Amino acid sequence: MPQRRLSTAGVDYDIPGSYLNAAEAAGIPPVQNPEEAAIYRHESLEQSKSRDQDYLRRQQSHQDGSHGRAGAEPVVTAEDQTKDFEISRLATQIYTISYLILFSILGTLARLGLQALTYYPGAPVPFSSVWPNFAGSLVMGFLAEDRMLFRHEWGTPTHDPQITKAHQAHRVDEETGDSSSTGDELDLAAAKKAHMVTKKTIPLYIGLATGFCGSFTSFSSFIRDVFLALSNDMPTPKLESTTMPRNGGYSFMAVLAVIITTVSLSLSGLFIGAHLAIALEPITPSLPFILTRKIVDRIAVFFAWGSWLGAVLLSILPPDRFTLPGASEVWRGCATFSLVFAPLGCLLRFYVSMYLNGRKASFPLGTFAVNMFGTAVLGTAWDIAHVPDGGVVGCQVLQGIEDGFCGCLTTVSTWVAELAALRRLRAYVYGVASVGTGLALMVAIMGGLRWSQGFAGLVCVK
Repeated sequence: MPQRRLSTAGVDYDIPGSYLNAAEAAGIPPVQNPEEAAIYRHESLEQSKSRDQDYLRRQQSHQDGSHGRAGAEPVVTAEDQTKDFEISRLATQIYTISYLILFSILGTLARLGLQALTYYPGAPVPFSSVWPNFAGSLVMGFLAEDRMLFRHEWGTPTHDPQITKAHQAHRVDEETGDSSSTGDELDLAAAKKAHMVTKKTIPLYIGLATGFCGSFTSFSSFIRDVFLALSNDMPTPKLESTTMPRNGGYSFMAVLAVIITTVSLSLSGLFIGAHLAIALEPITPSLPFILTRKIVDRIAVFFAWGSWLGAVLLSILPPDRFTLPGASEVWRGCATFSLVFAPLGCLLRFYVSMYLNGRKASFPLGTFAVNMFGTAVLGTAWDIAHVPDGGVVGCQVLQGIEDGFCGCLTTVSTWVAELAALRRLRAYVYGVASVGTGLALMVAIMGGLRWSQGFAGLVCVK
């Protein structure tokens, strides 16, 4: 497996090259011409994959001419490596896994909290899963387009000097009336691409993009709402919920409403987040290199595993168990079981996408696989929870699997980022295949129970 040992400022991770294929970390900036330059070169996801692999091969070969090229990071000599604080591959993977655990828990809490805030009587959009998908895509767009948070990269910035050089050349051109900055624009574009490749291999960025954004959004919940719209079982936040019968035409329009609203808002969130990153670039702070690599990484390990252990303990002994005699235990059904299962779904998505997304650039197989598998698991858990038999704890566990495991295993932020990056025809094929296959799975799994004996009410309080 290719590995990467690059740094000239004190910390040297040993990062597998396959990290570039992982979920959200494999995306490309949604806005590829933020300066609105005269020369605009659009790069598709297929081209990005090829460029990333070429970049790693160049870094491995340690070619002599790479020092002076635009967008290329300095090659580390043996003398440099003896000065650096080297982090083994095992430690690098521990940091990455810890960030994924921590941010999957935070992303799950954000998703459940936003769903609760947007699910109320008279809500303009009755299916609350759309808002976490919008918000998570917005954060994903910001992270993908941002070039300031991880400006120091591996200790030697490559993007900032090119920006300064290009801006100076642009001011000179404006004063002289010349337009000879084409080469500088190309240098700046190359530096941005190199910065993006570098950023995708930093454990903290992987945690934010793959861990938080992927767990904040949920493809399986989106497909579940599509099926509930089809079967006229969409729960509505009314004091007296009644479902009126309707014909197939209305159900078809309901399905279109859920799909169009979710996909459109999620894509809009992706681009709004990217535009925010561009607008806020002058005031966005940069994460200190030494602080994040030598201190924050280590602290995150304790916070991540401690939070996961805390969720397990809260599920075993919920705080509301002994408060009032006969009172219902609502903590486990609302959040704690979800937090127990959330890291498992996030880690599975990370490794599946890492090993499958690079196989076919025109069709992200890893993202497709986890979205379909998570959708099938959610449909199965929904069916088991909505049969008349079963206890309260079992129902709460199933709710935790749906919101935690399936919610973090499946992702909309990655999906819409890939739709925006793929070439037009391939994007439509990928999008239709994802929604169509997911809905077919739900019809086969949830439809069997719905149209045979119907959904029973939940025996647990959520």
